[in-house]
Amino acid sequence: MEKTKVLSSLQKYTMVIALVLVFILFSVLTEGKILLAQNINNLISQNAYVFVLATGMLLCILTGGNIDLSVGSVIAFAGGIGAVIMEKGGNSFIAVAVMLIVGTLVGVLQGYFIAYVKVPPFIATLAGMYAFRGLANVVLQGYAVTIDDKTFLNVFGGGADCYVPEFLNFIEGKNGTCIIAGALGIIIYLVVTFGGRIRAKKAGYTVDPLFGVVVKAVIICAAIAWITNKLSSFKGIPSALIWIGLVLFIYTYVTTKTTMGRYLYAVGGNEKATRLSGINTKSVYFFAYVNMGLLAGLASILTIARASSAQPTYGQGYEMDAIAACFIGGASAYGGIGNVGGVVIGAVLMGVINQGMSIMGVDANYQKVVKGLVLLFAVLFDILSKKDKK
Repeated sequence: MEKTKVLSSLQKYTMVIALVLVFILFSVLTEGKILLAQNINNLISQNAYVFVLATGMLLCILTGGNIDLSVGSVIAFAGGIGAVIMEKGGNSFIAVAVMLIVGTLVGVLQGYFIAYVKVPPFIATLAGMYAFRGLANVVLQGYAVTIDDKTFLNVFGGGADCYVPEFLNFIEGKNGTCIIAGALGIIIYLVVTFGGRIRAKKAGYTVDPLFGVVVKAVIICAAIAWITNKLSSFKGIPSALIWIGLVLFIYTYVTTKTTMGRYLYAVGGNEKATRLSGINTKSVYFFAYVNMGLLAGLASILTIARASSAQPTYGQGYEMDAIAACFIGGASAYGGIGNVGGVVIGAVLMGVINQGMSIMGVDANYQKVVKGLVLLFAVLFDILSKKDKK
């Protein structure tokens, strides 16, 4: 019995262990360069789009292993429209609103075809991938458009000043605002984790063993403290991290605390049984793809802000990074299993691999080979673990 529990715990935290081992490996191979404060900052800023897109992709995958292949093209299309608006003197906040609306409308369109017309998600989003890439070229006329709006760049993570301003300079050589934010993050996490466990236990629900919860909390709090210390030694909190945190918080709540969140898991677990129980499964599919479109719009904002420009080629391969982050983070290829925490692990693991190999000077082609193997291992692990349970 004890052996079974140990094996179950190891399976549950396999990717966390893998992330730690990979981080240690690259720390050795890069002679500690990956641990530098600037590289930790870059790890967050350069992979902001992965965190955002993978969160939306998780909702699609939960419905039965479905994916959205169009998000990279939507980023180029929506980002191109926003860049052109700003180039012609339009207000940056209007441009932001337009990009979010464009992404959402794309989600509505694709969600309608998938949910109500019954076009397979792969085909519907593959069509979108081609169509919106073409429209991105039309909008930008095949050229790059430079973005000079300082407010836009600073708020959404582009340029040298894209950091939360320092308000509390009380430690020499450290960003006080960053340290306070990290401390608050730890406190909120502990209150939510242990408060939720206490409420669940009082309500009579089965809860995880206290020892495991404590160990997990210690590891997560230590990680937050370490990252906070690194960022405070550089320029503080990057703007992109604020948007990443907001997305992760909102969708963690949606998937764990709302009725629609439970429906997403139910449809992925057994769509027929869910439909027979009276749940409108069409609205669940529609919800997933509309949210994917909205988050693709946000990712387009972060992408063009990071690059200070928009190009028709932006977003290529982004959908694959998002899909890989979900599966590496424990989402099932069959649907019904996965969570936002796993998405974070998957996105960070992909980011560490990318950055570690870049610092080492590994050829880009071999980087793709390594990422492909990591993804294959994650899916194989999911399949094999299900066979063991059967």
